[in-house]
Amino acid sequence: MACMKVGSKSEVFHLDGQTWICSTGLPTDVIIEVGERTFHLHKFPLLSRSGVLENVIGELSGEDEKCVLQLHDIPGGAKTFLLVAKFCYGVRIELTALNVVNLRCAAEYLEMTEDYGEGNLIAQTESFLNEIFGYWTDSIKALETCEEVLPHAEEVHIVSRCINSLAVKACADPSLFSWPMSGRSALEGPDGSVIWNGICTTAKPHTVSEDWWYEDVSFLRLPLYKRLILAVGSRGMKPERISGSVVYYAKRHLPLLGRQSSFQTGNSVAPGSTISALSDVDQRSLLEEIEELLPNQKGVTPTNYLLRLLRTAMILHASPSCLENLEKRVGAQLDQAALEDLLIPNMGYSVETLYDIDCIQRILDHFMLADHDSVDSTSNSIVYEGQLMGGCHSLTPMTMVANLVDGYLAEVAPDVNLKSPKFQSLAAVIPDYARPLDDGIYRAIDIFLKAHPWLTDSEREQICRLMNCQKLSLEASTHAAQNERLPLRVIVQVLFFEQLRLRTSVAGWVFVSDNLENSQNPSGNLALARNNVSAQAGATGNQLVAVDDMRERVSELEKECFGMKQEIEKLVKTKGGWNAILKKFAFKLKTKPYDPKASKPSSNSKASAASIAPLVNGGEHHDNGELLD
Repeated sequence: MACMKVGSKSEVFHLDGQTWICSTGLPTDVIIEVGERTFHLHKFPLLSRSGVLENVIGELSGEDEKCVLQLHDIPGGAKTFLLVAKFCYGVRIELTALNVVNLRCAAEYLEMTEDYGEGNLIAQTESFLNEIFGYWTDSIKALETCEEVLPHAEEVHIVSRCINSLAVKACADPSLFSWPMSGRSALEGPDGSVIWNGICTTAKPHTVSEDWWYEDVSFLRLPLYKRLILAVGSRGMKPERISGSVVYYAKRHLPLLGRQSSFQTGNSVAPGSTISALSDVDQRSLLEEIEELLPNQKGVTPTNYLLRLLRTAMILHASPSCLENLEKRVGAQLDQAALEDLLIPNMGYSVETLYDIDCIQRILDHFMLADHDSVDSTSNSIVYEGQLMGGCHSLTPMTMVANLVDGYLAEVAPDVNLKSPKFQSLAAVIPDYARPLDDGIYRAIDIFLKAHPWLTDSEREQICRLMNCQKLSLEASTHAAQNERLPLRVIVQVLFFEQLRLRTSVAGWVFVSDNLENSQNPSGNLALARNNVSAQAGATGNQLVAVDDMRERVSELEKECFGMKQEIEKLVKTKGGWNAILKKFAFKLKTKPYDPKASKPSSNSKASAASIAPLVNGGEHHDNGELLD
């Protein structure tokens, strides 16, 4: 830390209770009161250095008694005035980053200019300030002390100069300038070298991360910190670094935010945070200011942090504008969110549901307004088995949000207080093209129907319209076909599209087999052909037999499907028609909620055909009603 010694005389001041006495051998003739302290001093040393003291003492010099002055408003109080008095007497004092701001303000207050002696206190403190502005650590300490005498420090422009000094260093490349690291302690390298104020005792290079300054500035009070962040932003600092600093600052000063981040681990406060004595009102004001400091660019601030900040804002009852801005920020990058962060407890006065579904609805609406996805939404073609089972789907932002919403619906669906219109409203926001498969929404619907058994048939059908039966995988279709919670109309649609998909798959096999037949080469190497003729004949014969079998199977399935439709039309009109249909096609009434993670996809189209055949013709099926492997 930089320091500077001023004066040459030895100490002549001593404390007697609450009174400072200057013992120079001459009787004191002036008494100055500063707060609870009293100073017994001499007139001449004081008025020779200060314009204010010269005027005041001159007005009282005609009286025979000692002059009694009161300087309760002097910046820095009695501690600073003691240093000023020592300076006037020529006693040696030490200027440091911790006292120079108070001394500079006190010197301005007392008008200790060059008109009252060369090398007066204003000039001395200004020279030292210009020196410490070259050091990060000392600049931080000087700025912190400005908070004690802020109006006076603003008047002499110390605050703005400190902030500019810190902004320049924070924006500089630390690898080029080796700016000092944390000012809280000296850093020692593995070889014993010490980094102090940017000076390294060895030539060995030290790598410095871009967040090296976060901790130091987090100790500043909000008004000064806010000005520093605005300063580094105006100097072109990357939004990611600004956001990182604001996040660090918020975690230190908002205990609620720290507890949320460590809720899963059981810690009461997040690492690096400090328990603040701020009231809820002060924390609410701080949170609203922090929200305004966050950069507006998408993806700069982590989505999970924004959601925790939103949850904290709800607890503290932040202003509606603050809540709306946070919801917009989350909505702009909702595709980067995690499911557990969306499970925000309902903290309203009239709690209807366990989770705040209205908030997620607003966030989702903001995401849709941002129009992130450019996929053509007009496609409504049937999804075939090969498309469902093979290949990975491109994870566009809209697709990622669709998966997120399906997972969220599955989490909130067991809540018996969740109304059907609210469930449908949230699910219907996602367009059909955003879901390559509808297994996720089917699982959410199945859980919701299980938790709400009192729904009417019309309500069940309306909810089931949220999913596209054409886009269910084989496992989901098999489960849906045996699900007694689904309306009869939906089950018929599932069976119909499964038969159509199977027919398309078989037609593809026939097409491939015909191409293999026609591709046999009649010419070429005759010797090789003679040697392999028996093997080729056998393989071709097997292929033709398989094709014939598949054709017969398709014909049988078409007949059975037609007969099944006629039976359904007859039985559905009679009482107990549903049980008759289940008995007709050997479906059992023990259906478990569909879980796509518990099932395994088929390895090929033959397995798909084999697994769906019993479902269509009413043959064998699993006794427990679970998905077929």
